[in-house]
Amino acid sequence: MSHFKNVEAILFDLDGTLVDTATDFVNVLNLQRRQHNFEPLDSQLIRDTVSNGARALTKLAFGGNPGEEAFERKRLELLELYAACAGDQAQLFEGMDNALCHFEKHNIPWGIITNKPRRFTEILLDKLSLSARSAITLCPDDVTKAKPDPESLFLACDRLNCTAKNAIYVGDHERDIIAGKAANMRTVAARYGYIQDKNSISSWNADFEIDHPSELISLFNTSLT
Repeated sequence: MSHFKNVEAILFDLDGTLVDTATDFVNVLNLQRRQHNFEPLDSQLIRDTVSNGARALTKLAFGGNPGEEAFERKRLELLELYAACAGDQAQLFEGMDNALCHFEKHNIPWGIITNKPRRFTEILLDKLSLSARSAITLCPDDVTKAKPDPESLFLACDRLNCTAKNAIYVGDHERDIIAGKAANMRTVAARYGYIQDKNSISSWNADFEIDHPSELISLFNTSLT
């Protein structure tokens, strides 16, 4: 087993990496479809699309293209429906709380770098009692360019007073790995996340791949003894 050493901070993508939010989106998207007299979609199809954001979910449910009036109306409708129930069915992925407790015990700060807008992120983290535990939470609202641009990752390191090469970024989407590598961080691909084609993960060239959050403990164990 290879290990990462000299870890000063570990940063996570949110949906599909730190927190399993898919059930909320399955419920909301199918509610919206029912409101427009469509049959519900397969839950796995929605789950695989969550990490691609509201536009991808809107396109999955109703077709059309971003920028079109009907498309944008349904996208905004989806977001309002989600705001009303964000976090209701969400939970940390199995084994993630143990990993976070392990880092906290060893005074390794962990944080969240997400493309999820802050108003939804705050609702979600408050419901899961994660707001105070996260050493830093950065959303698109906090930067000029969202991931895959590395701006938010550099900002996190600056605020945490750590060097990027000693920080880890964990994500379940190729843009997470692109952002992490651009920031000169070591990267971990979360294979358990919302990834439609898991065979594509190797092409991301992450430094490490994990199938379960518990692997984070052993991955960094030599740094945290």
